[in-house]
Amino acid sequence: MDPSINMEFLKSFDSDDDVEFVETFFNVVQHVHAEESSNAARTRAVVNRDRQAAHDLLVRDYFADNCLYNDDSFERRFRLNNAIFLRISNALKSRYDFFKQKPDARRRMGFSSIQKCAAALRYLGYGIAFDASDEYLKISERTAVECVDWFSACVYEVFHEEYLRKPTQRDIERLYSAHEERHGFPGMLGSLDCTHVVWEKCPTAWRAGVNNDLNVLGPSPLFNDIWTGKAPDMTFTVNRHAYKYGYYLGDGIYPDYSTLMKAYSVPRSEKAKFFTKKQESARKDIKRAFGVLKQTWHVVKYATRLWDKERIKRMVLACIIMHNMIIEDEGRAICTYDPNDVVVPIEEFVPGTNAFLERVVEIHNSETCFNLREDVAEHLYQHSMKDD
Repeated sequence: MDPSINMEFLKSFDSDDDVEFVETFFNVVQHVHAEESSNAARTRAVVNRDRQAAHDLLVRDYFADNCLYNDDSFERRFRLNNAIFLRISNALKSRYDFFKQKPDARRRMGFSSIQKCAAALRYLGYGIAFDASDEYLKISERTAVECVDWFSACVYEVFHEEYLRKPTQRDIERLYSAHEERHGFPGMLGSLDCTHVVWEKCPTAWRAGVNNDLNVLGPSPLFNDIWTGKAPDMTFTVNRHAYKYGYYLGDGIYPDYSTLMKAYSVPRSEKAKFFTKKQESARKDIKRAFGVLKQTWHVVKYATRLWDKERIKRMVLACIIMHNMIIEDEGRAICTYDPNDVVVPIEEFVPGTNAFLERVVEIHNSETCFNLREDVAEHLYQHSMKDD
């Protein structure tokens, strides 16, 4: 017990129990004071970052009229060109309070929107530690984490309707035309494949099974719109036969769906060999797309250090959106966004009804899958004979 306690004060109590209670009380108070002193010594140091100077330096380097670095340097370091970066930054600043520059409790101005967006892009582009940009942007690790979270979520919320939209009737017509012109496949919507995003903090206890392409396709909502009747009309004709749905090119692991086009596992005839060669060549598009995506956004390529799956999902979707923005800016997009594009009202099928089950049976019809492959193979082979 603290000797400073007045012994006369303790003698004023009638029983030993009262004295013991008071001694315990003072010991607890003394322990709390000691803990507070210890915690005060362990608090993080306050770093007086010059935010405004960092903002001015960023503007002089990349955004001023006579900036130090040109647009090529900016695009190499931040993965986007100057115009796309400013489009995103201005859109987020106009919609979300987090990206607006505001004074803090000490009336010092906080970080600007271009500083926060630049910090997020540095992490997404390089997959580096959150505080790696502290020396240049003067943004601490904690603020950088917030920037990445807000940037990923807001980019998805603002731009997903344009850059992650489902194809309209006009988009499907353009996809059919572009893929037939490029690869010779009529009715082709695209290619289907899977890639992995490594999660460094993934809990591995009691983990079992495997998540390969087939298991990923099972719960995928890829064909949900066809089953429920939401998808627009996709009818096309090949080799004088009409088919109701477009198809994706896939490899041998996928099931025999009428909406999937696989190569022959053992091609024997010249026609089958030619088709297999064309199909495997066309599927390289999806491989290149994944390669470019991961080479541009290293956070998708290397192990991410986030803890939450939803945060990782938002981050990956934001990278895909910006990937599509780059393709559009370079003039390589097959389908351009038209906000006035008329969507034809479609009667939806309720799951469990006969109409819904008929669609499911049509998608899982392996006979249609094989007939479609034969017709496309004949179409490709006949065209190759004409070219020769």
